[in-house]
Amino acid sequence: MTDAATVAVLDIGKSNIKLSACTVTGQVLETMATPNPTRPAPPWRHHDLAGLGDWVMQSLGALCRRHPLQHLVSAGHGSGGILVGDDPDAGGDGCALPMIDYEQPVPPGLDAAYAPLTGSFFDRGSAIMMAATHTARQLFWAEQACPAEFSRARWLLGVPQYWAWRFCGVAVSEVTMMGGQSHLWNVPERRWAPIVAARGWGRLMPPFAPAHADLGPIRPALAARHGLPPGLRIHAGAHDSSANFYRYQAAGLADFCLASTGTWVVAMADAVALNRLDAAQGMTCNADVSGAPLGGALTMAGREYAAVAGPQPAGALADPAVLARVVAQGTMALPAFGSNDGQFPGRAGKGRIHGPAAESAAERQALAVLYTALLTQTCADLVAPGRRLILDGSFLRDPTFAALVAALRTGAVTLVNAEPYGVAAGAALLCAHGAPSVPLHLTAPLPLPHFPDLSRYAAQWRVLCQG
Repeated sequence: MTDAATVAVLDIGKSNIKLSACTVTGQVLETMATPNPTRPAPPWRHHDLAGLGDWVMQSLGALCRRHPLQHLVSAGHGSGGILVGDDPDAGGDGCALPMIDYEQPVPPGLDAAYAPLTGSFFDRGSAIMMAATHTARQLFWAEQACPAEFSRARWLLGVPQYWAWRFCGVAVSEVTMMGGQSHLWNVPERRWAPIVAARGWGRLMPPFAPAHADLGPIRPALAARHGLPPGLRIHAGAHDSSANFYRYQAAGLADFCLASTGTWVVAMADAVALNRLDAAQGMTCNADVSGAPLGGALTMAGREYAAVAGPQPAGALADPAVLARVVAQGTMALPAFGSNDGQFPGRAGKGRIHGPAAESAAERQALAVLYTALLTQTCADLVAPGRRLILDGSFLRDPTFAALVAALRTGAVTLVNAEPYGVAAGAALLCAHGAPSVPLHLTAPLPLPHFPDLSRYAAQWRVLCQG
């Protein structure tokens, strides 16, 4: 592989899909995006993989006319497993059953039947979370609700591996996806969770391949149908958070904590003592691309932000003067406004505003940014207190966010990676796995001028969150 090689990265998020052209050194050259829609039941609310496939193929065809694409790799969220059956070489999406929307509530009684089957914390990698999160729970639901279709399924594939299979016909399992709160893979012991054998699901699990593995060329018929390069090499792909973490590993970094921000704030760190991980506080055990454990903590901070901020003008930023007023008057957003407890057990759906109300849009914006900074600091300090913290993701669009996180972490190092496409960069670097390290440009957040000390505010916020 040469530095001139170009990689197509398909990044499947819960809300949006991105297709990027990148260099093998992780530079993003061009990105296209589209919403990731869902359709109503039956049999459950599900993602439109057939319609999405049309967009992917058309967009990839357009991208390859502007860039000399040689590789394709996918990354995706960890709460999606796809049961496939018929090979889609002749067209179609290949699904044996529709891909469940993980925010779809499960039927009454399903969780009570599922919970005793899930084994230890490390068999799950997390607590049992909201709605239809966790691939094992989705399988259990599908097995109960649609036994005939379930019995005809050939493979269970993670989101990136589903797209690899559609592109090249090779089905694989991959450790970052199976270790991403699927409840199917015990990361520290590198084995299937007991539920796999107990339910007879081993027949659905293809052999493992590393995230960087070259699975072969694109299907010839697919390349001809959509005008794609016939020599395009398809790679196995990875969980989006682990691909993003790999961006930093590929730069030679170790002993750090990464907090990626978006729909979810995901804090992850290497070399974390496993006995630190507490499922009741939203902590997780993920896998890096080598299969080693990553300690984590996650909260759905993007949804929390939206609940507090409400409607905002395009490009709205928090005003430091308004922030200072919100702090001085003791206005606080307390978790959790959504259906996820996060780091505060029993708080789901109990979110409220404490103290004087945030009346104006500017006050609500300031309060929402401060709230998400507190949530981010909480996640990072649970996973790796005192370590160098690196922030990335969409929350950095507002510079006050990083400044607030740094101000909350007195005496600790906080850095910012302003690159906007960390998942795409990390996934592209998988295609040059083992190459020399690729430097990163990290900077310290600019402090907020004349801003009050946050220690008393933060301490009171923590007390109220626990209460």
